[in-house]
Amino acid sequence: MANFVLVAGARLGGWAWDEVVPYLRAAGHGAHPLTLSGLADKQGVPAGQQTHVQDIVDEVEGQDLRDVVLVGHSYSGIPVGQAAERIGDRLTHVVFVDSSVPADGEAFVSAWPDGGAMVKAAIAENGGFWPLVPASHYDGHGLTDEQIVRIMKDSTPHPGATLTEPAVLTRPLHSLPATYIQCMLAGAELDDDVAELLTSKHWRLVQMSTGHWPMFSQPRELAQILLHTVEE
Repeated sequence: MANFVLVAGARLGGWAWDEVVPYLRAAGHGAHPLTLSGLADKQGVPAGQQTHVQDIVDEVEGQDLRDVVLVGHSYSGIPVGQAAERIGDRLTHVVFVDSSVPADGEAFVSAWPDGGAMVKAAIAENGGFWPLVPASHYDGHGLTDEQIVRIMKDSTPHPGATLTEPAVLTRPLHSLPATYIQCMLAGAELDDDVAELLTSKHWRLVQMSTGHWPMFSQPRELAQILLHTVEE
């Protein structure tokens, strides 16, 4: 039995995995959707980048999980990639779902074309949080109107420091056993750092014909990809 620790992207909580979890558990595996500090039911908890890394490590070690598959979506690839190297032999695989990947000394916003200036300005103007986005942000990603309404209803502003503080890595990510899921409707080419990591024999690429939020738009298909990482 594997234990999937599921971490959704910015503004989301463990609730984002509600439609994926049943497929994983029906296959006999553990599924542990995790809400990071400062989000959803953990609003009000101060959080920086390393807080989110520790949230993931604490989930694994606190529940004494073994055969762990860490799953990071979007922003959460940054803390998941760092936590992966800190849980040692508990780790079986890492899955990056259309996500950022950490680089030592670099922040989530570092890869943005403007160096994160717009994000930093939005955070400064909103009391230290990255604000919510309008419904139009989710257009073109294979989501129904009902799914968009749900995402917007349950999302919460994201703690800004987690986006601007640097990642800390002690070894290169290319040695991790990893799968990168590229969501094709998202429309972007793979980042250079992801493309380079995919040249490693330990990494593989899977493409999904959906948008950036596959846990809503294609939960069964996403679960099948996750299950495949432990069935090989």
